[in-house]
Amino acid sequence: MTTTTESPEKRTMPTAVRSVLVFLLIYGFLVGVSLLESGIKVMGQDTQESLFQGVSNPIAGLFVGILGTVLVQSSSASTSVIVGLVGTGALGVDAAVPMIMGANIGTTVTNTLVSLGSMRQSEEFKRAFAAATVHDFFNVIAVSILLPVELITGWLSSAAEAISDELVGTAGSEWKSPIKRWVKEPVGWVQDIYEDIGLEMNALGTIMVITGLVVVLLALTFITKNMKQLVADRVERSLNAVLGSGGGTVAMLLGLIITVSVQSSSITTSIMIPLAAAGVVSLRNIYPVTLGANVGTTITALLAALAASKPEALTVGLVHTIFNVTGILLLYPITRIREIPVRLAQGLAEIAVTRQALAVTYVVTVFLIVPLAGVAIFR
Repeated sequence: MTTTTESPEKRTMPTAVRSVLVFLLIYGFLVGVSLLESGIKVMGQDTQESLFQGVSNPIAGLFVGILGTVLVQSSSASTSVIVGLVGTGALGVDAAVPMIMGANIGTTVTNTLVSLGSMRQSEEFKRAFAAATVHDFFNVIAVSILLPVELITGWLSSAAEAISDELVGTAGSEWKSPIKRWVKEPVGWVQDIYEDIGLEMNALGTIMVITGLVVVLLALTFITKNMKQLVADRVERSLNAVLGSGGGTVAMLLGLIITVSVQSSSITTSIMIPLAAAGVVSLRNIYPVTLGANVGTTITALLAALAASKPEALTVGLVHTIFNVTGILLLYPITRIREIPVRLAQGLAEIAVTRQALAVTYVVTVFLIVPLAGVAIFR
């Protein structure tokens, strides 16, 4: 008697089920932010001050933002944590703003690493590396301009605070967020479980913070994975159609929409790299998509602010959005200024293609050595 074995078909999750899963994951993300906030409150003011001492230096804050984002490979995760800390009062708005700017720089490491995968083919690598580093240069230039402006005038935080005051009330008050009510109960369950173990207050706060961080990172990872599945079939077709037409504004909107959809600017910008390497789209067509992704990624910090207690958390989330929009308005409309990041990226790619070790050195230096040195010097 012969037996036949049927190869099981690859099962895919129905779209409706995956959509529900994404909503549940977003809820889990908000619970994680609330756990982080509650844990820091439990730790007490003295612990908070010792934990974050030195971050009040804006340059140190900038480098902390870069490092934090590089380590978790997600500006969405790092900015959400920053918003959560501001929501507890453990981190002030003035200290958080440079960290948010640092996160904008740190998030570009992912697509730069992706470009290194093309190193064996010189022409492909040159196109890919330029497409990746144009994002680096734009964000570094934007921070170089807007961080001093913020430190001197406080314009970004003032504008964000004005909007926040209109939306949720004045700074220093308690914001009765409806979202917070939804996430408060499971946070209480987790705290009760840890209290039943008999932990001291500092240990209880620490483990709640760690639990919150783990929940935030896991939720964002699975949100990104599932959202990518929901939109993956449409992403490449849309990119090719829009980028082929060469429309800058439309390409920005597309970058924004895709990033909001997949909850990750790294995915949006990393999609560009294989297209650039293959010569399907040009560097100048990819450039505006990365700028749209910069704005799109700020939705996560705004979402995190909904689970926080203080209006200052929303202020920091709005700073992230205003910073990225202002950077585009400053650097993109005028052709000569718009070309600066493009030409810098092309020049660096020309060097990297002939001295590939320098490409790796660039990544390690910009995203690890310089931030670590900066924290050590300015902290």
